[in-house]
Amino acid sequence: MNFDTDILLWINGHYTDWLDTVMWYISHPATWIPIHVVLVVLLVYRYRDWRTVLLVLAAFGIAVGVSDFICSGVLKPWVCRLRPTHEPSITSIHIVRDYTGGMYGFCSSHAANSMAVALLFSLLYRKKTATICLMAWVAVVCYSRMYLGAHYPTDILAGLFIGALCAVSAYLALARWWPRVGDAGVQQVGS
Repeated sequence: MNFDTDILLWINGHYTDWLDTVMWYISHPATWIPIHVVLVVLLVYRYRDWRTVLLVLAAFGIAVGVSDFICSGVLKPWVCRLRPTHEPSITSIHIVRDYTGGMYGFCSSHAANSMAVALLFSLLYRKKTATICLMAWVAVVCYSRMYLGAHYPTDILAGLFIGALCAVSAYLALARWWPRVGDAGVQQVGS
């Protein structure tokens, strides 16, 4: 076995019934809706201009859409790396609620998409507490994907890189073409 598989099996092998339920819900995108609603409310409060807010939300949509397309539309069918739950050589994987995911797992769309949202928001909002909370959320989402046996650690790392690249690209485009979202043009909350 290789290091990637060893780490995955160690994480996946430390399971309990209650943690199965928690990780299942953490990994489910519908669970993220309240987080996204809070982020939208904070952006509306920060910018207070509907045109800017809509542009920023469009940037989020593009960043997440591109990261998801790169992972699911390009890399998964091109690399064709079986998910751990589909890998015949791994016989000791713990499957939660009969979830095995799609056939291929490189790279993680969950990691990419959550990182794209968290990093883009952090770059725009510029509050240390929000950044720490969002990066903790990304870490828990990524852990859940390995816990469920859906991704190897390198699938997660590649997804994080792609999500970060999409977030930074979206931020730079916004700051270049719509300076209001940059630090100089934003009225700071509380000022």
